[in-house]
Amino acid sequence: QVDLVESGGGSVQAGGSLRLSCVASGYGYNSAYTLAWFQRAPGKGRKGVAAIDTQGSTTYTAYAEAVKGRFTISKDNAKNTLYLEMNSLKPEDSAMYYCAAGAGVYKDGGLDIGSERDYAYWGQGTQVTVSS
Repeated sequence: QVDLVESGGGSVQAGGSLRLSCVASGYGYNSAYTLAWFQRAPGKGRKGVAAIDTQGSTTYTAYAEAVKGRFTISKDNAKNTLYLEMNSLKPEDSAMYYCAAGAGVYKDGGLDIGSERDYAYWGQGTQVTVSS
């Protein structure tokens, strides 16, 4: 069993920043999981935002094109916590943001965010609303 609990969502104006956190717990959790953030806008399916994985001493990250240069994913293994630093927020970033844990997807030698079906564990989500 793996439990994921997100926090840090809120309402901000365009151009603002937020930092999302996700704390992992449960007897089934270990730091070898690939962790990711997904977003779900009203009326749409969940889509990947960013993912992070550590293989040995190397940490790999992957980002959706829409957030590259604005969002940064990171994790603190000692705290079992995943983060998403969100800067220069846009109204189109408004969505419910979910933390996910899974086995990881690699394509062409690099980490890929993958899709929903690549992740076995999910949090309940935290709402981000960006006003113009």
